[in-house]
Amino acid sequence: MNTTIPPLTRRRAARLFLADADDTGAATAEYAIATMAAVAFAGLLVVIMRSNEVRGILTDLVRRALTVS
Repeated sequence: MNTTIPPLTRRRAARLFLADADDTGAATAEYAIATMAAVAFAGLLVVIMRSNEVRGILTDLVRRALTVS
């Protein structure tokens, strides 16, 4: 079986590499990556907010904000 690769002419190069690069789905992929990053960040915030130390700090902050001196 002898397969030969056709020569790379200027026309073939333009058709393969330059002409109308297909970006179909690129925006969707970018939105998916941004959404995954936001979900990961939200998960990290949930873990941080569940800790007793952070809960105590926030409770103290709210109490001081609501206390009228």
